Amino acid sequence: MTRIIVTGATGRMGSRITALSKDYHDLKLVGAIERKGHDAIGKDIGPIVGIGETNIKLTDRLEDIIDTCDVIIDFTSINSTLQHAKLASERKKAMVIGTTGFSKEDMELIKEFSKNIPIVLAPNMSVGVNLLLKVLQDIARVLGDDYDIEIIEAHHRLKKDAPSGTAMKMAQVIADAVNRDLDDVAVYARKGLIGERTKKEIGIQTVRAGDIVGEHTVLFGGLGERIEITHKASSRDTFARGALKAALWISGRTSGLYDMQDVLGLK
Repeated sequence: MTRIIVTGATGRMGSRITALSKDYHDLKLVGAIERKGHDAIGKDIGPIVGIGETNIKLTDRLEDIIDTCDVIIDFTSINSTLQHAKLASERKKAMVIGTTGFSKEDMELIKEFSKNIPIVLAPNMSVGVNLLLKVLQDIARVLGDDYDIEIIEAHHRLKKDAPSGTAMKMAQVIADAVNRDLDDVAVYARKGLIGERTKKEIGIQTVRAGDIVGEHTVLFGGLGERIEITHKASSRDTFARGALKAALWISGRTSGLYDMQDVLGLK
């Protein structure tokens, strides 16, 4: 039995992870965390997420309950995630991280923490997206410089970071496959007299509107044809179930930084 604590347990992702955890006989929810000042602190998390009484009170102090768990699942904010990861590293607790928008400096911190504990870090935990990442690598390698590459992503109006972590992961996978430095070739916006498109650039465009859960399209444009590959998420449950799958997989692993490709056996 893998015991889990969910941080950001009343949020868009956290609430679904918390609710769906009851469907897994080999997982046990032992704690739920929210930010300080949240109006539900002290209340049973079950009714809040729609699963009835659980006898698990929402708290704002991870340090008080961290020793009861095996894995912490974190979909919060950059600063909160880094604080949780530091504590997890000190207490030797595994983590599943779905937070996005980390800087290079943030990633260095996470890599340091992963020397002490196992961490699954993935911008998107759906099975479909991670299969797509593997396919994109092969397509980009075959097409090479003969096809222009554009990535278009769309999310709900409340998403704070842009482009999405998934779009950036796709761009990085493709750039690696065609031996390009993404920092040099990524183009995030176009306006005015920009001149002809270069062969090497990888366009990454962002849409924010309404309640879009998540859509990503990768376009390979050649002369006379184009290939478009699209993934559309209609429910956050696909990401939540991926996170729970990752929690089961990471429990008991040796320290290190892993991703969903590891979890799904795609490497």
